[in-house]
Amino acid sequence: MFVLAAIGSAVGLGNIWKFPYLAGQHGGGAFVLIYLVSVAVIGVPIMIAEILIGRRGRGSPINSLRTLAVEEHRSVRWAWLGGMGVVTGFLILSYYSVIGGWTVAYVLRSAAGTFEEASSDAVAAAFNAFVDSPTELALWHTVFTVMTMFVVARGVRGGLERAARYMVPALFVILLLLVGYAAASGSFADGFAFLFALDFARVSGAAVLAALGQAFFSLSLGMGAIMAYGAYLPREVSIARSAVQVAVADTLVALLAALAIFPIIFANGLDPSVQSVALAFIALPLAFGHMPGGTVFGTLFFVLLVFAAWTSAISIIEPAVAHMVERWEMSRRRASLLAGAGVWLLGLGTVLSFNRWSEYTWFGRTFFELIDFATSNVMLPLGGLLIALYAGWVMRREASAGELALSPAGYATWRGVIRYVTPFAMLLVLLQASGVLRLG
Repeated sequence: MFVLAAIGSAVGLGNIWKFPYLAGQHGGGAFVLIYLVSVAVIGVPIMIAEILIGRRGRGSPINSLRTLAVEEHRSVRWAWLGGMGVVTGFLILSYYSVIGGWTVAYVLRSAAGTFEEASSDAVAAAFNAFVDSPTELALWHTVFTVMTMFVVARGVRGGLERAARYMVPALFVILLLLVGYAAASGSFADGFAFLFALDFARVSGAAVLAALGQAFFSLSLGMGAIMAYGAYLPREVSIARSAVQVAVADTLVALLAALAIFPIIFANGLDPSVQSVALAFIALPLAFGHMPGGTVFGTLFFVLLVFAAWTSAISIIEPAVAHMVERWEMSRRRASLLAGAGVWLLGLGTVLSFNRWSEYTWFGRTFFELIDFATSNVMLPLGGLLIALYAGWVMRREASAGELALSPAGYATWRGVIRYVTPFAMLLVLLQASGVLRLG
């Protein structure tokens, strides 16, 4: 159940629409190969580190880091790293919930046949009208927030485990159905060739850093979500094996999503590198609307997005709820209600930034763009960097080796990577994402 829950946490909207968009933008197969290497070099070692800290600390990210800092005779200020993760997740969910609400709304729109035989102008106009309505966006933001907090409030077994048990397998089933549909579209060979053909002539420094960043972000690292789930992992379960299973499943979802999307894109003569939001809410609805059975499979696609967004949202807010329960000894339901209310209120800023507040900017960015930039480009990669440093340099060798229970060679490999390779790669991601380092 831990593996299923962690897969649900890792698999999100970034797998379904951002990975195909990045692969399309950076030339397909070569980008995919670099991404797979990045998952192994960055993703798996940091995920092992997060699970390790969570299971050894047996608490929320804040309390786990504080407990282990005392155990290692280090400064308790390391607990601030857990606090940064909690704040990061809270901020991310405030706008993630708004986008999640879009997916719920588009399930109903697609099921109603809104996009059947619609022109490209009509599909684009419908989306623009949708985001231009603060009332409609606030409604679906509310629906998605309630969906998320309802599961979280039910606890670990009644909420998190039950959601993972049903939604994660359903996500894979829907993906396989969509891949089958794409295979029947007539352009599956083109999509497959584009995704896996190696063209290193299109590889640039920017492509390498994009692959590194996507490998990190795709696994829900740096915000304490995996650390919080690690606190529930039984002692007899292998941390390394679990991390590898989650990473493989997460990567498989990204590849299957690309195999489902690219054939449909090519079959309709669309641009495979179209920007991610436009890909999901304009290009694909347009394509499904002109294909046999498009209403059914277009609806399935948005159901897939709902499940991906929902399982990730549950994990994003879990560190905050777990800390509130521990810190103030309140019931899980009350903590979920308070956290959900805060997320909802802050999310209204994102709702308004698409319409009424679109002309108001801070540091050249709208409210949504500012929070997105701060979390994705600064707080998340910084969190990943500090987690790597904590696991590799702060924790004693005896403590981490005993918890991981790896072979001597396996432990030496992980420790070497988490101490030297991963921090360097994360520093590059942080510098590139924050705009300090720019590569063509």
